[in-house]
Amino acid sequence: MATSTAAVLSPPTVAGLRLAPSPRAAVSFRAPARRSVAARAALEPSVVISLSTGLSLVMGRFVFFNFQRENVAKQVPEQNGKTHFEAGDERAKEFAGILKSNDPVGFNLVDVLAWGSIGHIVAYYILATTSNGYDPPFFG
Repeated sequence: MATSTAAVLSPPTVAGLRLAPSPRAAVSFRAPARRSVAARAALEPSVVISLSTGLSLVMGRFVFFNFQRENVAKQVPEQNGKTHFEAGDERAKEFAGILKSNDPVGFNLVDVLAWGSIGHIVAYYILATTSNGYDPPFFG
């Protein structure tokens, strides 16, 4: 059996509507049988995402809210000791409609979106690290 390396590695050729026999057909080997393995998540994704987002919203509302508001109040842009709005820039006033809330402390739509996205980021981190075989110590 004298086959060249180029003939063995060449792609199959087409003869009409059928594949022509290739020189590779003469070389036969049997690959080991493969078992079908389905990938499974280590944790239920919907539960992890819901719990992580809920925990993030609760922590944002009850733990970090005052800290966040104090830091935002320090970041008012100023020019010559006056805020931009006080200095005459009428467009510098924030749109207050989106910041209105019926919550007693003022947890509004922007806060819900920010803390909810943080919760989703944490949840996807947990799901990604547990599904690739990494065993983080916070589950042990």
